[in-house]
Amino acid sequence: MSDQSKGQESLTSVADQFTKRIAEMQLLAVPDLDTLTTAHRRNMEAASAAYRASLEGAQEVARRNSEIVRRAMAEMADAVRAVASAQSPQEKTAKQVELLKAAYQQAVTNMRDLSELIQKANAEALGILNRRFSEGMDEVKLLMERFGKVGG
Repeated sequence: MSDQSKGQESLTSVADQFTKRIAEMQLLAVPDLDTLTTAHRRNMEAASAAYRASLEGAQEVARRNSEIVRRAMAEMADAVRAVASAQSPQEKTAKQVELLKAAYQQAVTNMRDLSELIQKANAEALGILNRRFSEGMDEVKLLMERFGKVGG
């Protein structure tokens, strides 16, 4: 056998292998590009909605924090006036203790409120992502079932 015929056989063998590999790849190819692009679009929409929910939650926390600071400043001014108006040292001390106790209770309430706002925003954003993940897994399952019927 000549070198040229060996070369042609080798080329034919490579071409056959290439054709065989292409056929195998078609079986492994993405069965429905339209479904995948739709799923990707939905993923992006869910991510955007989750980001929006997080951002709205952060804005609500910032608004609430501003209210807390404004109220604290007003209460501090009132407290200074109340302590200054007390006549005896015992009265001043009692007033300070009373104001300190009220300030502490208000701080705990404020922290609880802010914590609840943060948890609510996080739960909403995570809920959006969890729902989309679940939908995505259902889509993959359906796609594989359809592909199994077409490809197999």
